[in-house]
Amino acid sequence: MTDIVIFGTGSFAARILFDLAATGPAGIRVAIAGRNAARLAWLRTAAAARAAMFGTGVDVSERRIDTLNAETAAALLAALRPAVVANTASAQGGRVVTARPDGWTRLVQDAGLGITAILQVRLSLAVARAVAAERPRAHFINCCYPDVANAMIAGAGLPITSGIGNVAILAHAFAGLLGPGHGRLQLLAQHAALAAFRLPPAQRAGKAPPRVWLDGQEIGDVFARFAAVQLAPEPVIDISGASGVPLFVALARNQAWRGHVPGPGGRPGGYPVRLDGGVLSLDLPPGLTEQEAVAWNGAFEERNGVVVGSGGEVRYTGRVAEALRAVSPELAAGFAMRDFAAADSALSAVRARLMQSAGG
Repeated sequence: MTDIVIFGTGSFAARILFDLAATGPAGIRVAIAGRNAARLAWLRTAAAARAAMFGTGVDVSERRIDTLNAETAAALLAALRPAVVANTASAQGGRVVTARPDGWTRLVQDAGLGITAILQVRLSLAVARAVAAERPRAHFINCCYPDVANAMIAGAGLPITSGIGNVAILAHAFAGLLGPGHGRLQLLAQHAALAAFRLPPAQRAGKAPPRVWLDGQEIGDVFARFAAVQLAPEPVIDISGASGVPLFVALARNQAWRGHVPGPGGRPGGYPVRLDGGVLSLDLPPGLTEQEAVAWNGAFEERNGVVVGSGGEVRYTGRVAEALRAVSPELAAGFAMRDFAAADSALSAVRARLMQSAGG
């Protein structure tokens, strides 16, 4: 039996695996699964070296799968019987900042990450189906655009515990600035709130801040209080990937835990949460209701992104809808999660066509 299975072999998966190896408790077993045999061998070698280096006793293994789909994932889960399943692999791939962007890259730059939601969630849906079929009591963590994708997974009637990163990036960065012995932080943060902290402090005015409470009291000027927090322009996996480690260990060992995650139970955006008795629930500051917290987080997508209804209806709004209408009016009209395969094929065709259009 394996405690934690991680699907995917990219940089994000590596950060999770390496930090688990260096900090995890003795005896915990972690398996990493993917297609690239050489990459898997390196990840296992490096992780085992880190476990030996830091004397943790974490056991690391590799599992090669030719293609990641519901059937191959289910077979692996049936063999390993993990308590925690994490997917880091998406069909999006590639950078959105290039010297000569193609038509697809320009579309993503103009519309924002929401336009890639279908591609982000495709493989996570497959893993979620495998979890439902083979390990229904396991915790499934989707690491691909969880602020939005987790609502799509829940809308498909599939299991989803949470994501990692996003709100947790800011929570840990703020805690690091406050230093040891700081008061209790509780944040509401949509993934877009990270953008402000990628800018120099003087350029953050007018950007949407997260909501932050310290010892139950909401901070009025978040940008001023945390002006020294500076995120890199590229994905900050050194915080986001690492943020999953204490959660994964607590889930695997059935321990109590408090922290921040995006998309808990398929909700939009990020929240403070607590884990108790194997159940992850919201852990909101005094006076804030779940309805208010969800509405605040969902407001960004309502204005400018992807909204998933209670029945699994996916609706595009704002600049995402506008950008989609220019390339596929049918997709811009939205779709139901029961028709996800058709929407996926349609967006993949649009992407392939636009990628043939070179930048100027």
